Amino acid sequence: MKDKIQEFKQLIDKSNNIVFFGGAGVSTESGIPDFRSKDGLYNQKYDYPPEDILSHTFFENYTDEFFRFYKDKMNSLKYEPNITHIKLAELESKGKLKAVITQNIDGLHQKAGSKNVLELHGSVLRNYCIKCNKFYNAESVFNCDGIPRCTCGGIIKPDVVLYEESLNHQTLEDSKSYVGKADLLIVAGTSLTVQPACSLINYFRGKNLVLINKDTTPYDYKASLVINETLGKVFEIIN
Repeated sequence: MKDKIQEFKQLIDKSNNIVFFGGAGVSTESGIPDFRSKDGLYNQKYDYPPEDILSHTFFENYTDEFFRFYKDKMNSLKYEPNITHIKLAELESKGKLKAVITQNIDGLHQKAGSKNVLELHGSVLRNYCIKCNKFYNAESVFNCDGIPRCTCGGIIKPDVVLYEESLNHQTLEDSKSYVGKADLLIVAGTSLTVQPACSLINYFRGKNLVLINKDTTPYDYKASLVINETLGKVFEIIN
């Protein structure tokens, strides 16, 4: 494993157009639970399956129950960036990393200092009234009692992509463009099973594709380097 991590470091050293594509595994070392692991949200017990709760239909029909779950399980404000978030921000500041594409909604990449972050599934940090479109910050939602309401009376909806909703078209197109131009694509902390996000890997035309994940993925065969290790142990050697 040490040889693979050293090879990864060498790839970073010689690359100048790096794109990082990450999933829930990027934030688990900050203490945020993922979704599909044995301890993830999808394997915990609720009155309704989390997949149903986090759907547009459930939001509309059981709004109060949606926000009870959302405020209990999606509040990332108390968490801090980990070594992976920090090292990625440093690589961007050096001009080597061109974009972070993330499936996460926690805002930890920006908290670590990353500037060009493409959030495929939105962010808990942005919230809008569904009636008048007035903006509200995350505290307005997480710290309120019951259903968050706008001054106009409308419901404040988090700017996150729920099941049954489409990804933002421009964000997806920009992500495809960055991936297509990269000379090194680092895919980390994702099972690569959620469409259309996982299909981004098919737009890569560069030489080196690195997959970092504790478990195998359906795209391992495409990679020039596969590292089955925690992200912290991999990124702590990057300088």
